Amino acid sequence: MNAQLLDLRDPSSFPSRRVEAWKYTDVRRLLRETPPASPAAEVAPGGPFAALGGEEVVVVNGHGAAAVSTREGERTVRLRFVSTTDGSGHQPEATVEVAPGARLLLLESHEGLAAAYVSNARLNITVGEGASLTRVVLGEDAADALAFVRAEVTLSAGATFAQVTATSGAKLQRFETHVRHPGHGASVRMDGLYALSGERHADLTSVVTHAGLDGQTSQLVKGVVRDTARGVFQGKIVVERGADGTDARMAHNALILSERGEVDAKPELIIYADDVQCAHGNTVGTLDESALFYMQQRGLPAEEARALLTQAFLFEVVDRIEHEGARETVREWLTARV
Repeated sequence: MNAQLLDLRDPSSFPSRRVEAWKYTDVRRLLRETPPASPAAEVAPGGPFAALGGEEVVVVNGHGAAAVSTREGERTVRLRFVSTTDGSGHQPEATVEVAPGARLLLLESHEGLAAAYVSNARLNITVGEGASLTRVVLGEDAADALAFVRAEVTLSAGATFAQVTATSGAKLQRFETHVRHPGHGASVRMDGLYALSGERHADLTSVVTHAGLDGQTSQLVKGVVRDTARGVFQGKIVVERGADGTDARMAHNALILSERGEVDAKPELIIYADDVQCAHGNTVGTLDESALFYMQQRGLPAEEARALLTQAFLFEVVDRIEHEGARETVREWLTARV
């Protein structure tokens, strides 16, 4: 995908639908000038993962770069990106490093406490040899916000990277993840879900590049759109020459629950190696009318039946979160929005 980097300080970098990687998420249509800079601010401790403990690292309105480093053992960090000023713009940054053999649970939240802001977050993540990183991301942006998150992930041999992104969208929102996969026993599980209503827009974009032997990638993304909301999935897996033995699988499934909802999906496999196992799939549809009829015949009101079927559809992604506390937090968050 196009390597163009969005920079709020440079309006010429704002991509339009003419840029292939951004054709479903047209920034220039809504943003043409650098927004006023967000002021420094403070917020109270908390966030959606507060009950799970661990250390809290907060970046408010983009002020102060966050650095998370795990040198040994296990660590839990709650990384909060918070927007608090109406009509302003900021570019928060964070670096995350997991040393060889260490384990990190990163509970990341993007919290909109203001209106019409623009946030453009960047994360640089490295996972050392034999190390493990679980990244759980919740997007809670304001309905009229423009919010973008780009993560660059570099793995070493034998590393494990497990990610799930759950979001309710924004006026225009994009979560983008680029993974440099070394093969050699490293594994990636990169899942996502979106539950959108109103006029919200969410774009889950990812690129995983396999550069070495015997790497594994598994990706499952599911979404539900209502009203005039729009969901976007763009997933690309690249298997470079010499990356034999790669096992890479990708699936995207979405439900459209209104006449004017929209889902755009673009799964891609680009394979230059032999002796690989790679597959991708994509489905977009509506709720199973026979299942709805069956549930109503047993006394469930239509709306309750629809909610239960929708939850069951999305919970397949939630159930893949191995950490019990994070899994239940995302489950409760999702239940409140479906």
